[in-house]
Amino acid sequence: MALLVHVQTVRDLRGKGDRIAKVTFRGLSFYTRVLENCEDEARFDETFRWPIPSRVDENEILEVQVFNYSKVFTNRVIGTFKMVLQKVTEEGQLEVTDTLIDDNNTAIKVSPNTGPRSVYRSSSIKDFLYLCTSSLRAGKGVFAAMKLGKNKSSKDDHRKDEAAILDMEDLDRKPIRLDPDCISLASCTAVTTNVSNKRSKPDIKMEPSSGRPVDYQISVTVVEARQLVGLNMDPVVCVEIGDDKKYTSMKESTNCPYYNEYFVFDFHMPPDVMFDKILKLSVIHSKNLLRSGTLVGTFKMDVGTVYSQPEHQFYHKWAMLSDPDDITAGCKGYVKCDIAVVAKGDNIKTPHKANETDEDDIEGNYDEVNLLFQLFFLRQWARFYVKVYRAEGLPKMNTNLMANVKKAFIGENRDLVDPYVQVVFAGQKGKTSVQKSSYEPIWNEQVVFTEMFPPLCKRMKVQIRDSDKVNDVAIGTHFIDLRKIANDGDKGFLPTMGPAWVNMYGSTRQYTLMDEHQDLNEGLGEGVSFRARLLISVAVEILDTGSSEIVSSTEVQVEPVSHISESATGKVEEFFLFGSFLEATMIDRKIGDKPISFEVTIGNYGNHIDGVSKTSAAKKKRKEGGGESDEDDSELIQQNSSEDEADDDADLVSVSSTPPMKPVITDRNYFHLPYFEKKPCIYIKSWWQDQRRRLYNSNIMDKMADKLEEGLNDVQEIFKTEKAFPERRLRGVLEELSTSCIRFVTLANKDQHQAGRTKLDKERLKSCMREMESIGQQAKLIRFQVKRNTVRDKLKIVQNFLHRLRFLADEPQHSIPDVFIWMMSNNKRIAYARIPSKDVLFSIVDEETGKDCGKVKAVFLRLPGKKGFGPAGWTVQAKMEMYLWLGLNKQKKDFLSGLPNGFEEIKAPRTASCLQSLPPISLVYNMKQVFQLRAHMYQARSLFAADSSGLSDPFARVFFSTHSQVTEVLSETLCPTWDQLLVFDDVELFGEAGELRDDPPMIVVEVYDQDTVGKAEFIGRTFAKPITKMCDEHYGPPRFPPQLEYYQIYRGNSTAGDLLAAFELLQIGQGGRAELPSLDGHTDSDRGPILPVPMGIRPILSRYRIEVLFWGLRDLKRVNLAQVDRPRVDIECAGKGVQSALIQSYKKNPNFSTLVKWFEVDLPENELLHPPLNIRVVDCRAFGRYTLVGSHAVTSLRRFIYSPPDKMQQNWASSGSQSVQDAFPVLIFSITMTDDIVLLVSNGMCSYRLVYNKELEAEFDNFEDWLHTFNLYRGKAGDDDEAALDDDRIVGRFKGSMCMYKLPLSEEITREAGFDPNLGMFQSIPHNDPINVLVRVYIVRATDLHPADINGKADPYIVIKLGKSELKDKENYISKQLNPVFGKAFDIQATFPMESMLTVSVYDWDLVGTDDLIGETKVDLENRYYSKHRATCGIASNYSVHGYNVWRDPLKPSQILAKLCKEAKLDGPLYGPGGRVKVANCIFTGPTEIEDENGMRQTDEHLALTVLKHWEEIPRVGCKLIPEHVETRPLLHPEKPGIEQGRVEMWVDMFPMDMPAPGPAIDISPRKPKRYELRVVIWNTDEVILEDDDYFTGEKSSDIFVRGWLKGQQEDKQDTDVHYHSLTGEGNFNWRFVFPFDYLMAEEKIVISKKESMFSWDETEYKIPARLTLQVWDADHFSADDFLGAIELDLNRFPRGAKTAKQCSIGMVQNEADLPCISIFKQKRVKGWWPFVARDENDEMELTGKVEAELHLMSAEEAEKSPVGLGRNEPDPLEKPNRPDTSLMWFVNPLKSICYFLWHNYRWLILKALGLLLLLLLVGLFLYSFPGYLVKKMLGA
Repeated sequence: MALLVHVQTVRDLRGKGDRIAKVTFRGLSFYTRVLENCEDEARFDETFRWPIPSRVDENEILEVQVFNYSKVFTNRVIGTFKMVLQKVTEEGQLEVTDTLIDDNNTAIKVSPNTGPRSVYRSSSIKDFLYLCTSSLRAGKGVFAAMKLGKNKSSKDDHRKDEAAILDMEDLDRKPIRLDPDCISLASCTAVTTNVSNKRSKPDIKMEPSSGRPVDYQISVTVVEARQLVGLNMDPVVCVEIGDDKKYTSMKESTNCPYYNEYFVFDFHMPPDVMFDKILKLSVIHSKNLLRSGTLVGTFKMDVGTVYSQPEHQFYHKWAMLSDPDDITAGCKGYVKCDIAVVAKGDNIKTPHKANETDEDDIEGNYDEVNLLFQLFFLRQWARFYVKVYRAEGLPKMNTNLMANVKKAFIGENRDLVDPYVQVVFAGQKGKTSVQKSSYEPIWNEQVVFTEMFPPLCKRMKVQIRDSDKVNDVAIGTHFIDLRKIANDGDKGFLPTMGPAWVNMYGSTRQYTLMDEHQDLNEGLGEGVSFRARLLISVAVEILDTGSSEIVSSTEVQVEPVSHISESATGKVEEFFLFGSFLEATMIDRKIGDKPISFEVTIGNYGNHIDGVSKTSAAKKKRKEGGGESDEDDSELIQQNSSEDEADDDADLVSVSSTPPMKPVITDRNYFHLPYFEKKPCIYIKSWWQDQRRRLYNSNIMDKMADKLEEGLNDVQEIFKTEKAFPERRLRGVLEELSTSCIRFVTLANKDQHQAGRTKLDKERLKSCMREMESIGQQAKLIRFQVKRNTVRDKLKIVQNFLHRLRFLADEPQHSIPDVFIWMMSNNKRIAYARIPSKDVLFSIVDEETGKDCGKVKAVFLRLPGKKGFGPAGWTVQAKMEMYLWLGLNKQKKDFLSGLPNGFEEIKAPRTASCLQSLPPISLVYNMKQVFQLRAHMYQARSLFAADSSGLSDPFARVFFSTHSQVTEVLSETLCPTWDQLLVFDDVELFGEAGELRDDPPMIVVEVYDQDTVGKAEFIGRTFAKPITKMCDEHYGPPRFPPQLEYYQIYRGNSTAGDLLAAFELLQIGQGGRAELPSLDGHTDSDRGPILPVPMGIRPILSRYRIEVLFWGLRDLKRVNLAQVDRPRVDIECAGKGVQSALIQSYKKNPNFSTLVKWFEVDLPENELLHPPLNIRVVDCRAFGRYTLVGSHAVTSLRRFIYSPPDKMQQNWASSGSQSVQDAFPVLIFSITMTDDIVLLVSNGMCSYRLVYNKELEAEFDNFEDWLHTFNLYRGKAGDDDEAALDDDRIVGRFKGSMCMYKLPLSEEITREAGFDPNLGMFQSIPHNDPINVLVRVYIVRATDLHPADINGKADPYIVIKLGKSELKDKENYISKQLNPVFGKAFDIQATFPMESMLTVSVYDWDLVGTDDLIGETKVDLENRYYSKHRATCGIASNYSVHGYNVWRDPLKPSQILAKLCKEAKLDGPLYGPGGRVKVANCIFTGPTEIEDENGMRQTDEHLALTVLKHWEEIPRVGCKLIPEHVETRPLLHPEKPGIEQGRVEMWVDMFPMDMPAPGPAIDISPRKPKRYELRVVIWNTDEVILEDDDYFTGEKSSDIFVRGWLKGQQEDKQDTDVHYHSLTGEGNFNWRFVFPFDYLMAEEKIVISKKESMFSWDETEYKIPARLTLQVWDADHFSADDFLGAIELDLNRFPRGAKTAKQCSIGMVQNEADLPCISIFKQKRVKGWWPFVARDENDEMELTGKVEAELHLMSAEEAEKSPVGLGRNEPDPLEKPNRPDTSLMWFVNPLKSICYFLWHNYRWLILKALGLLLLLLLVGLFLYSFPGYLVKKMLGA
């Protein structure tokens, strides 16, 4: 939908003059052209068009204003006409004639005639989008980084543009019913009928960024481990990154070891290689010198995952361990770690270190935030299936020579490659089988990885490799980013992909033994040629580890899979690629002597040199129309072949290269090809699966993102140029974004049932649509929240939308390979350009078309691979103006529609039958326009330093079409003002005049440094578009003369300055050059034939005065080996300047004797056009020679512009830094290991200090409130990544300042009391004579130091240097510590300015050899000393005269306040009754009493201190005064610039020696730990599980004993005696353990000092949490004792013991977090029952016993008074336990034990047996005596 307004005529005007009309709707104004010398009627006859995202409201207003136009003064309004659009909305069209109204709302006799038509378009999307794509950014600022996408339309000019933003101020004054806060400004433009959009933006950044090695430092802190699975282990943690391994120390017999060990790994490699490295943490059990130990579990992630985190780090996160050999086993424990990855130049913020005592408790808190990658507990094992089906189009990987030998022996022609596929994921590799001799191998195999899901490795690397006997080489590499093929949202999906073809790119396809671009095949850098394509799919299946049939190992498996059907990847369609070369210029002179041709390839189609011969099978396949194949039939297709194709499908043969042509010289550096009216063309037919929908969706999102980015750049430009109403532009951007989102949803919904759609296509479409809807809704919402004060915050949110869009637009499943354009010379490939196929893909829907499809694009060719890095990559090999079109063959009727009009097609001579369908092989333009180009080269700034002097000798070379010219060379400057007009006469351009007017070709400007020897060195390049005037147009406002604009100069990927210039292209008509606007002929006599930039284009100048404060020079380095002795500073700006006084002896006093000098200069009115100010330091040597020491260019003078006092009242308050109270919590500062609390101890008391987590300078603007420091540079600047090395170029510093103001200055200022005319604006500055100062440096501690010894530790000590004084604290080094607490104060005397740079270094002590520097930090004391923020001694939070927090400053608060008031010329301070004080009309209140030795007394000090703490609230002079503080400074090492080596916490006090002496330094030495004794009495145990079986009886029993120790003191473990043969699990001990230990109450840590090994030189101090471990064991005599269970009590918080054994349960361990906890340090004595626990086979916690214990804590003094014995010994012995008789050892008293055991168990049995025995005895006796007795009886004896 759009609103069209046609402005026809304005009649009945009075007088004669130039008229212009302005039409405004929704806050966007358009101007008509200026009608010169109109009398009573002005006939404009112009149409304007507003694209409207939302329906027109009937209350909206259209406004037309008519002005008398003036070139010099502002335009005068003749009258205004406003109309409400109610009628238009109803009828859709309306013609109006009405009177104008003047400013007093009275009618004038003037009638405009306008016709608004509201055009509602229903079906034609194309028109709507046509507007979007041809739209122009409103608000063209002076900072145009790229002036190309802005297609200038005929009514488009700088004034009008600016009006779109600036003139909207009228809206606030006019009685319109629109709320100015709701006006949007979309990027629309006045539309004329012939706006063409035939050119697309070139890419300005030239160099591929990845592939260069970078410095990385990875630091890993292993804090502790918990819940390790295993009994009584001795765990070690191994940290492994790539091939580097480092181990922690071993902790004995514990499942929860505490390490707190820090490891650092340094790497130098390309980012891609670095981020794919796997970081692995493993826990190993009982590792020693002889054996490698057993693996408990591992955890792995890639380095890229860490780097993608906020601040590039994980802090205090728990990593879950799993066993790679047994995935059914579950979690094997947790390791708590910090991991940070720092690249050179990254700023790491150390996180807010929580107090270590807030121990993260895993057991009690499963949703603990500290779980690394929150889903850790939810992570499950999964199978990742990568199916590899087949590949096509592989290159030769062997020489023809070998092939001929083979052919001779074997007699058959073989394909020269043996491919296999290797997949690398999460540190594991899987390979398919090798397919011998096949360019089209078929594998049908799957590689299966078993890995935790979600994986912590982001990329999967799929590589086709060639199997070789010597070594395998990569053919091509593709990375699959798992984040792009999955979605972890609520409606997300598991990673899935394909089956889809992936295209692989790498080096060129010719086979050479030593491929110089082999890295490209490994995936490093941008591939320069198509290598192959591979059909793969990826799927993930979550495993149920409970099921029995799962293979428990994580080894990679390779299995066969079934064949996939041809149609699965989509229907094969015939595609047609057409290209035309309109221009080939800037060809490097090295290749200019041989004929040159260009070859275009897509896949292997079009590739003649090294495409692969086809097999006959493939030929047949193509004939049948199934054409999958990739290679060209090279026998059939010769260059420009004109025969029919052999398989006679009466279709075209591809013509993929241009005829060779000899280049013509342009200038001494570049050549061009003479493509004048005849433009060669190429066309290629190719067959691909039709997956255009993927590319279409991607294109829509890309275009949205481009548009959004352009809008955001606009908003930032408005901020930069400080124009009005950035919020309106942002609203417009959001409005456009929400409409495009809605549009995406409607467009992407089509084609859902296309063949070959994969699961990923469907899921991705759903998630893209969801995301788009959400972005659209958020944009709508934010649009209403954008107000003037919130615009910056909202801008950040919108930038986040941009990242989201860019992420979504990247399509993971490829379809059509990219298009390569190669420049060929002598049949060799020289330089290339790669164009993504989606950018040139055609669609009938405009939004879906690629951004360069059917458009002329400037393409820069560059060298392939590593040759393209660095300087070689910046010089252009050739610049092409190219037209490309790619689409289905059946859509090809439109393929020429985007070309510039006015050509005839020349076709290849062929048979008449098929002449119709043939594309042309060249185009002949018969329309030729002749132009004159005027390049107004005014100046450049901030150029790259290309000479060793630190300066350059720059000149600019301007290229336009086939012409080039250069400016003059200006020597020794980085900010040249050429002020030169370059005139290009008789420039011939081909095409229609109207099109050239709107879309002129691009101008390339290159800046070089002239060298006396050798060729000029490239500095940088920028592009521009000229403003075009046709011969029938008038040369005058608003388009002409053009305005100067800034163009950003790029060198590779980095910026290298700005160019200020204007370009106009003037058509030469029939009358020749005479008709052109005259060139002002005043050539400067001294500049010879050089034309200056004419008036009207050059800026309007005003007279300014620049005052310079010369303070001094510092740290000047030697020049040519001689020291600088008599330096002088020269200041220059716009040709004028001033010199400082000469410093007579730099060594004795480096300050200047004359402080302030000034000079007057003519500068542009527009501040943005101000030239830079150059500072140069020269050394005056003997015989009147001068040597340049160094230079500095102040690019922006805006911060030095003087603003009169009334403004300053508002500005001063904000000039101080933000209130620190808001920035940091004020906490008690203790020298404990907590970060924001520092307790400074003196006499057992403490003082409060504020902690800054950065340097003090960063908080207070470098203390440059009036004295600025300018670094002086000499030497050549480093390139790109070496930018950080700029520090090496610093040769000294100039201290001073500038003040600049327009003349004449108002007299009030100069009339002020005490105004010293010699000091100008620098009235109240102190003198710069030498001054003696006592500097007191307090070093609190250092953190995260870089290890310096082999053992991964360091022995740090402090060295302080100031001038020639050096203090070494070597004897107090701290052994084996990376977080040492120094707690030292150092006093050092200095004389400013000679000694003003304080260096604090941390060195590593070594027994043998020199000590190594770990890192250092430098503090500029002079700026602090003189700063208004008063950084000499921090203001304490309260005033006391004695005690621990005594006032340290020699001046009392009242004296400081009086001094500040005097310096600021303020009245006061006036102390009044009732605790009030008045300073400069501000009243403060506070307490007035203070306590000293004599009791309470009255004082004003508290009141004065209150004012000092609120000094920033004082108008005009107030600024934040520095409080008592501790600053955290990074330590850097000169050899590793940009990478922190640790941090030091410190502060500095300075006291002038001419003042009263300060008191003694505060004692901040670290706390000494206090000695305690913990007495643990083990009374009884109960329900201990029974382990042993009795020899005799087989019954269960246990020989129980209890072992105990304090964590970290395992070697001092103590055991009770053994309670033998417990049958019930009950044990009685009455046994006492005594554990003496040193304890730091504030840190809640035990301090242990011990030698690490027998070879250690001295003891190492460890700090360990206070934890008591008690274990219950079963004693065995001949085998190892059996571990039964344990409990670990954190002495600071452990559950209260149960009163009886019955109440004691396992819940006391499992639900510890919910139970009330006690601390032994508060309770002192506690008794109760606690459970012993262990893990069973299923890894579940089980209760293994209970212990009744009593804990008693005593200080060392108390323990000495009441000593006790160990066990049951004297003194204070415990009574023997009353154990049952069973508790004894059988071999000590065997009779007793046998008797006891037998009788105890078998007494009834024994009694029965005895009874039975008696009975048997009786029966025996009876039987024995019965016969005799019977005989006796019978015989009667």
